[in-house]
Amino acid sequence: MSLPAFAELLERLVFTPGRNAKLALLQQWFAEQPDPDRGIGLAALTGELVFSVAKPGMIRDLVASRTDPELWRLSYDYVGDLAEAVALIWQSRAGVNAPPPTLAEVVEALETTPKAELPALIAGWLDTLDASARLALIKLVAGGLRVGVSARLARVALAEWSGQPVEDIEEVWHGVAVPYEPLFHWLDGRGPRPDPRDAPIFRPLMLAHPLEDADLAALQPQDWRAEWKWDGIRVQLTAGPGGRRIFSRGGEDISNAFPEILDAMTFHGVLDGELLVIRDGTVAPFADLQQRLNRKAVTARMQRDFPAAVRLYDLLFDGHEDLRTQPFDIRRARLEAWFARTAPPLMDVSALIPFDGIEALSAIRDGARAASIEGLMLKRADAPYVAGRVKGLWWKWKRDPLTVDAVLMYAQRGHGKRSSFYSDYTFGVWREDGQLVPIGKAYSGYTDEELLWLDRWIRNNTINRFGPVREVDRGIVFEVAFDAAQLSTRHKSGVALRFPRIARIRRDKPVEEADRLETVMALVETRAS
Repeated sequence: MSLPAFAELLERLVFTPGRNAKLALLQQWFAEQPDPDRGIGLAALTGELVFSVAKPGMIRDLVASRTDPELWRLSYDYVGDLAEAVALIWQSRAGVNAPPPTLAEVVEALETTPKAELPALIAGWLDTLDASARLALIKLVAGGLRVGVSARLARVALAEWSGQPVEDIEEVWHGVAVPYEPLFHWLDGRGPRPDPRDAPIFRPLMLAHPLEDADLAALQPQDWRAEWKWDGIRVQLTAGPGGRRIFSRGGEDISNAFPEILDAMTFHGVLDGELLVIRDGTVAPFADLQQRLNRKAVTARMQRDFPAAVRLYDLLFDGHEDLRTQPFDIRRARLEAWFARTAPPLMDVSALIPFDGIEALSAIRDGARAASIEGLMLKRADAPYVAGRVKGLWWKWKRDPLTVDAVLMYAQRGHGKRSSFYSDYTFGVWREDGQLVPIGKAYSGYTDEELLWLDRWIRNNTINRFGPVREVDRGIVFEVAFDAAQLSTRHKSGVALRFPRIARIRRDKPVEEADRLETVMALVETRAS
């Protein structure tokens, strides 16, 4: 598949809002494109294709060498998206008429070309392409493909195209490397189903729906089991003869960031749990866990200062035995027996919470904030472990959010469809000395109409610029909803908000009446055990 064909796919996906229409585009593409390019394109769409050599800074310097640097700076600032700006401003050299590269040629060249020769390589490709294909190339090389295609949607498209159950595709997905040729050979009938054997592959997690009042009223207490909803990150531990891996909720391999957990996985099985920082049996705030996330390696000091552990929820495989079709009560009993027998270090089992009625359970949930816990999980006693979010089997009943009135301080452009709008907002509260200090960043919670209004206001009230960030005049107050306030050394205020989102724009409120830092500090949570 040539880059122009991939560019056409990206363009059609961007301008196709409907889920079914996106599925149809993907199915057509799987059917018509050859190997290995269709697998490379699939990996690019789902975020599995990552290049570490071609940095955005190198691409910016390359473009600046072909045009006036000030014109490039102004153009990039106006457009807001690197790939779009490059696609529009690039001036091809006269006389270049080489054929555009295929995806396979791009991947091979990026993996084998010395770093010093990469600018010339990329410039040569850009010279052969039109604006649409240039955009696709830069998105492919630098990352940032946001066309509304998740890995789950791609797997559903593969299932509908091939006629194979999506659950079967998900079982082998992580056991096949890019460009997925054994997977495609199986799906189009030219080969056997890939067998991961004992490879430590990711099994899709079971997810919960938010519990609404109508759902709560229909619950029969005897049919449900309750657990705390711990404030860490969901992980899957997979270990056996073929190796050990720690996967995040989305299937990302995070093993390198938690080597002590990996060392403790001497068992053969697959477990579902919550990764936390725990000190002397006490769960630390999520901000402590953040110190360990997104790291390729961690030091001994970091392991000592932020000791990781896993609180186990479920047992999916005991050795080779698949327990996912068993009811929750049976899996829970097997988990407790497995833990008593195996006793892996740095792990424990999340306790079940006894309750005799919905009112009692509601009272328990009301105490979650005081205990610095997110809320409750409710699981049907007879529920199998089903991939994805199946309504009526698991509920998450989170505590009510907190709110604070904060002042807009900085704005930055968004990504994808929002790349032309200032849609990411940093907000702060007043300190005793009259200075605003940032406490968080949000990019959700407003309507399209409010986004247009905010974007215009920000452009008209910019007082300073720091690269892509605009500092704005103090004139807008947001009511910000959030799940928790936690101490943070990364913020000048000393505090950060957990899952902040904009509840409403307080056009009625003067900025002088926004909240004070001491108000936010009073909301900082104690640590839970």
